[in-house]
Amino acid sequence: MSVPYQSKFQPRRILVPVDFSVSSDAGLEAASELARLYGAELHLLHVIPVLPSLCAEAFLPQDTFDREAMERAEQQLKKAIDGLQRQGLTATYSIEVGNDVVGNILHTLKCKDADLLVFSTHGTSGWRPVVFGSIAEKVMRLAPCPVLLLRSAPTAESRSVEEAAPQAVAHAAA
Repeated sequence: MSVPYQSKFQPRRILVPVDFSVSSDAGLEAASELARLYGAELHLLHVIPVLPSLCAEAFLPQDTFDREAMERAEQQLKKAIDGLQRQGLTATYSIEVGNDVVGNILHTLKCKDADLLVFSTHGTSGWRPVVFGSIAEKVMRLAPCPVLLLRSAPTAESRSVEEAAPQAVAHAAA
């Protein structure tokens, strides 16, 4: 009789960056299943971007934007936490403000002593990661723990950006 394989990897704390997209919902669902399987705690992280200072203040002061974004994020995170707790899972959340998403993820991994990172990429390809860099690629290289990266299908929005980019470049070059 064979003995089932027992993994030495037993995550205790799973960090799940969320941006409230369909893609991040898929990441949270996968992380929830892992948390249930291993009896791990979940920690959800949302990063609110800082508005560019060149013209942002003319439309919406940064403190107003931050406050409103924080309120919306807290509502959505509390709703997610309530749902996770109803499933019998232990879950917490934090909200960071800044434009260094990778830095915020790495900082939270360390502060929360997370031993697994689960997140989903939006599946964009082509020029965008080349120009802006891929958050997924940077996190994969720099994370001090195992990373489960889920690639979701490109959304209609990401496909339209990808299709428009070569046309915009060709138009700019003409």
